[in-house]
Amino acid sequence: MDSDFGVPRELSELQKKRAQYHPELPPCLQGITVRVEFGDSTTCADPSSTNVIGRAFPHTFGQPLAHFLRATAKVPDAQIITEHPPMRVGVLFCGRQSPGGHNVVWGLYKAIKIRNPDSVLLGFVGGTEGLFTQKTREITDEVLATYKNQGGYDLLGRTVDQIRTTEQVNAAMTACNDLKLDGLVIIGGVTSNSDAAQLAETFAEAKCPTKVVGVPVTLNGDLKNQFVETNVGFDTVCRVNSQLISNVCIDAQSAEKYYYFIRLMGRKVSHVALECALQSHPNMLILGEEVALSKLTIFDIAKQICDAVQARAEKEKYHGVILIPEGLVESIPELYALLQEIHGLHNQGILTDKISSRLSPWASALFEFLPPFIRKQLLLHPESDDSAQLSQIETEKLLAQLVEKEMNRRMEEGIYKGKKFNAICHFFGYQARGSVPSKFDCDYAYVLGHICYHILAAGLNGYMATATNLKHPVNKWRCGAAPLTAMMTVKRYSRGPGAVPVGKPAIHPSTVDLKGKVYELLRQKAPSFLMDDLYRNPGPLQFEGPGADAKTYTLAIEDQDYMGRMKKLQEYLDKVKSIVKPGCSQEVVKAALSSMASVTEVLSVMTTPSFGGHQPL
Repeated sequence: MDSDFGVPRELSELQKKRAQYHPELPPCLQGITVRVEFGDSTTCADPSSTNVIGRAFPHTFGQPLAHFLRATAKVPDAQIITEHPPMRVGVLFCGRQSPGGHNVVWGLYKAIKIRNPDSVLLGFVGGTEGLFTQKTREITDEVLATYKNQGGYDLLGRTVDQIRTTEQVNAAMTACNDLKLDGLVIIGGVTSNSDAAQLAETFAEAKCPTKVVGVPVTLNGDLKNQFVETNVGFDTVCRVNSQLISNVCIDAQSAEKYYYFIRLMGRKVSHVALECALQSHPNMLILGEEVALSKLTIFDIAKQICDAVQARAEKEKYHGVILIPEGLVESIPELYALLQEIHGLHNQGILTDKISSRLSPWASALFEFLPPFIRKQLLLHPESDDSAQLSQIETEKLLAQLVEKEMNRRMEEGIYKGKKFNAICHFFGYQARGSVPSKFDCDYAYVLGHICYHILAAGLNGYMATATNLKHPVNKWRCGAAPLTAMMTVKRYSRGPGAVPVGKPAIHPSTVDLKGKVYELLRQKAPSFLMDDLYRNPGPLQFEGPGADAKTYTLAIEDQDYMGRMKKLQEYLDKVKSIVKPGCSQEVVKAALSSMASVTEVLSVMTTPSFGGHQPL
């Protein structure tokens, strides 16, 4: 093997102790027998996208939900699987490393081997490139020994993060056929799972026997929908970042002379920044979703910060901490438009050093206004999903410079009478995504690995492993599987009334809900965060003792048990059927008709396709 992936790690004493920790399984995953109950066929959250998705995915759209049951469950029509013939499964990391990814592999391996020791789990070395070139490593107890409950993706590694072109899809299918795989498990985020959905559809159409399963693993926390409450890695990254932010807050309060501008990794959306703000209580959070909704310019944002600095100075406070999501640059209208124009020129094959001369007049004026370091960063080639290289664009430095310039102007004009403004900038991302995973992420990833086997044992293709009720202890978790196509939407653009969906169906990043409970909590606390320095340090990751079982605010506050509600609804519908039967009284029939008419009228209004313009992310 010509790579260093999978080489046994030299573990510290702490890592050795963590490697000995064995995650708990919910009752529905315990034992050898697989019990699965199928629900009704699924649709998608946006009714206006249903026909588009159905046409694009005729073999995998509309598949039913699957619920995995504990041994004591009394479900007459449940499928009981007691025979477990040898199975060959491939697994790969597709997407940026996220703490807990190794435990998905461990959980899958354990689930396969306890049911049939002759089953084989093959890891693709180098992610998708390994899949295309059939570079594999058999996963064994020895290979896994130093990777259990550990961070990173270096058990197998990763490379390009896509399976999209015809050539790539065909190479993947050839690999699965040549290796005689019964299943292919893809570990990744929104882009990777969109690719997994397309792969599953192509395999079904070509009658390839390999079943494709997706696993929601991404530190960004943006693969959230009615079926997925959170992602593997999000808990860890927010805890690690929050401790770093808290350390900086204490330093700022101690020195009393610096404003820290901290940009946080998290791609286009602001979930990580929002969670970290609630955990560490910095003075300000610039939320990308707020900026996009209010159409704030870069100067509007700088003014907001300057006003906050001046208000704090009036209380003799000359320090502070400001959080900035890395996706902010794509939320600012003029910068997003500039990026789109630059990316369009890249796609036309224009050389990087020639792009500035090909910009439109307004874009050229904005480009020339920006500091040289930002110009260089905006000209970088876009990522595989056509987004900007957000981790490389130092928005925090741009804002710090603009704020410093404005505060100097206010001081010269006598508007600001405080001390000179000083800024220090940081980018937190790589420090957290390589961390050892939290206890929650270890448990969650391991459980999802087991669910992947249950999905394959049930013969399902194009599904994502899901666990819900996650804010409760592991023994209360509900395990199941949801079709990837049920999570899809079609991007729509504001092109006037009656705009129709354009673009390809995909699983899109979930943005921060500005009507949600977590955002509302931030709004309530923001004024005191700004002025009162209520800095909070959540402390380091713990596997035992106080804080070990703490959940993120994002998970604990939101009431997200969609799968549980669907099961409860089905129970009510079944109960109605058992009561309203031929021969029941007229009064019962009348009451049922009246109630059902009212319910269906409300639901019909709520699910009417709305073609109001939606801005692309």
